[in-house]
Amino acid sequence: RRLLSAARDTPLEALWVLAVTTGLRQGELLALQWSEVDLEGASVRVTGTLTRIDVEIDSAGRAKTHRVTAPPKSARSRRRVEVGALAVAALREHRRRQVEQRHLAGTLWVDRNLVFCGATGGHLHPVQLNRELRSLLKVARLTVIRFHDLRHTAASLLLGRDVNPKKVSEMLGHSTVAVTLDTYSHVAPATHAAAAHVIAHSLGV
Repeated sequence: RRLLSAARDTPLEALWVLAVTTGLRQGELLALQWSEVDLEGASVRVTGTLTRIDVEIDSAGRAKTHRVTAPPKSARSRRRVEVGALAVAALREHRRRQVEQRHLAGTLWVDRNLVFCGATGGHLHPVQLNRELRSLLKVARLTVIRFHDLRHTAASLLLGRDVNPKKVSEMLGHSTVAVTLDTYSHVAPATHAAAAHVIAHSLGV
C-alpha cells in the first residue's frame, strides 16, 4: 500500500500497480502492447518479453546492444491474466496521459504500440525502471528490493490468502504448479499443522 501510494500520479503508476497485483515479470511489462490489453474484459495477454541482444562489437571491444521483443520464457508464460479494478483504472489513466505525451512528442514519436514506453514511444530501459523503483521505495520509506521482488509480493499475497496454487501458477506463468509450491512454500508455515488438524477433525479425533 505504501509503495502504490508513493507511485500515485507518477508517469508509471499503472506499471507499478500491474507489477504488484499480477506478478508480471519486468520484461513482460516492458513488452506489453495496447493490443494485448482488454480494459473492458479486465485482462492482459502476455505474448512476449523485452530482451537484450548483442548487435556488433565496436572498436573498443564493447558489444553494442538493442532491445527487442522475444517469445516468453516458456510456453506457460504465454497467458491471459485477469486484472482488478485498481489496475484497470490505472491503465485507463495511463492511456489518457500517453495520448498527451504522444501529442507533445509530435514527429519524434515512434509508434511501437507499447503500453509503457519512453518519452518518444521507444522501449523503456530496465536500468531506468530500477532507478524509478529505488526512488519510490525511498519515498515510501521501504527497504530496498529488486524489481523481481514485486512478483514475489503478488504471489505471496495470493497464496497467503488461500488462492488456489494452480490459479496462482497460471497467473505467474510458471511451467508447473510444482514450481509455484516449491518457490513459495514459506508463505504458509502452518500448512503441515493445519493439514494434520484437518485429518484429525475428519476422523473425529
